[in-house]
Amino acid sequence: MEGGVHKPDASAFSECLSLSHKNPYVLRLAFSAGIGGLLFGYDTGVISGALLYIRDDFKDVDRKVWLQEAVVSTAIAGAIIGAAIGGWINDKYGRKIAIMLADALFLLGSVVMAAAPTSAILIVGRVFVGLGVGMASMASPLYISEASPTKVRGALVSLNSFLITGGQFLSYLINLAFTKAPGTWRWMLGVAAAPAIVQLLLMFFLPESPRWLYRKGKKDEAIDTLYKIYQEKSLVDAEVQSLKESVEMEEKEAAEADKISIMKMLKTTTVRRALYAGVGLQIFQQFTGINTVMYYSPTIVQLAGFASNRTAMLLSLITSGLNALGSILSIYFVDKTGRKKLALISLCGVVFSLALLTATFHQTETHSPLISALDTSNFGSNNTCSALSKSANPAKSDCMACLNVECGFCASTSKLSPGACLISNDITKQQCQTDHRAWYTRGCPSNFGWLALIGLALYIIFFSPGMGTVPWVVNSEIYPLRYRGICGGIASTTVWVSNLIVSQSFLSLTKAIGTAWTFMLFGIVAVIGIFYVAIVVPETKGVPIEEVENMLEERALHFKFWEKKTAPQK
Repeated sequence: MEGGVHKPDASAFSECLSLSHKNPYVLRLAFSAGIGGLLFGYDTGVISGALLYIRDDFKDVDRKVWLQEAVVSTAIAGAIIGAAIGGWINDKYGRKIAIMLADALFLLGSVVMAAAPTSAILIVGRVFVGLGVGMASMASPLYISEASPTKVRGALVSLNSFLITGGQFLSYLINLAFTKAPGTWRWMLGVAAAPAIVQLLLMFFLPESPRWLYRKGKKDEAIDTLYKIYQEKSLVDAEVQSLKESVEMEEKEAAEADKISIMKMLKTTTVRRALYAGVGLQIFQQFTGINTVMYYSPTIVQLAGFASNRTAMLLSLITSGLNALGSILSIYFVDKTGRKKLALISLCGVVFSLALLTATFHQTETHSPLISALDTSNFGSNNTCSALSKSANPAKSDCMACLNVECGFCASTSKLSPGACLISNDITKQQCQTDHRAWYTRGCPSNFGWLALIGLALYIIFFSPGMGTVPWVVNSEIYPLRYRGICGGIASTTVWVSNLIVSQSFLSLTKAIGTAWTFMLFGIVAVIGIFYVAIVVPETKGVPIEEVENMLEERALHFKFWEKKTAPQK
């Protein structure tokens, strides 16, 4: 469908597999560019585990929640800038150059982070990596799309999405592999340099996108590349004709672009309604908390009462694996079930999952083990938490009260029995663990930690195939052709800015109001999202791209989403 989203189906995947012997050159192009998606996913996931060990090495990061958030979110801020300038670089210098520049930034950022002597230098490295993430998020799928045969374009572009979630899963495996190695987090963050170097070398020997070459007047180079991709003259001629028509249309649109203003765009009913649906979906996607789970998954597991860094990362591997599985399932469900219905089912499941997480964390926070004055005194007066002793009722204090005043809890050998509240440093931690006791600085021991894991798993299972995919699909097909570029840019910027806000505020919220109430806030947003999607978002399943504008023009608010809407009679 012209202007639509090419979605992979069974025949497309079969055709992809046949390329391995029919035309491996196409797979080489797709996989080489797809490494950008792998790097994107790896950086998203690796920081969640590395942060546990960064806190151990940099005490200022351990003490200051805003610094922990900064280590995570500065990469997102860099990605916003990278995505903004990446579009200009893609058009001016080509997709290949943009991907190679993203690799150079990944490489530079990885080296800076791995060698960082202070938290400030580490944050600088995160900014460089973020710039690379922003550029790669635009350039890689664009290159694959423009360098793929039409029949398998959707399947090959979806490869980039698979590699993003695959990169997240790989990051957890890498994190686990280096938990015992000297330098731990430095290796975790530095490993990203390897695939960046590999992609840089591979892309150096690959051609530029034929579409970009043709647009820039390099028609002979474009045709040479198309012959390598299609291998048949009739197919190449058809693609060249399609490129010619597409470029002529773009030039016509560019000539009219000066006439487009934001105010004029917002006054257009179809565009305004499309933005309500598309941008609204992107906002609810982020503010229901998905990236807090991806960025802070091991920390959340520790808040649920699992003290060991290694255990927290091992258990977090489950959420990453389920996320990768969900991205595969979405390919089937998004066309089978429909965008709107799938989003609503997804949000209902998210509400249930967040309610379970809220109840679980409320239970762990209000029923944590008590402090034993006798046990605490056994560690010596110099190691006793003085801040707790000054509290209103130290005799009835518990583990959560201990952690709230920046101290550590040394659990009894029977973890739920009263333990010791001590100053939080490496010496007391070592003394506690010498007696084969668990040391807690995040969450407290609980019998309900496994319920939190179930809640996280259910959250990913419901979120990934629905709200993880639907906003992107709807945004790719809902905007009128003339405004598609600017509207897509608004939606993309909304995602990154919302991502930045959520990731920068999550730990501060858990400290200010508690983990349970933080997840409740996400749950409330999800409930609002259900009503918003039911009322505002139209069903675009099976609607030709050229008819979407007519549908938005005539559409009223619809609550009965399960009823199939008949096409208007002309």
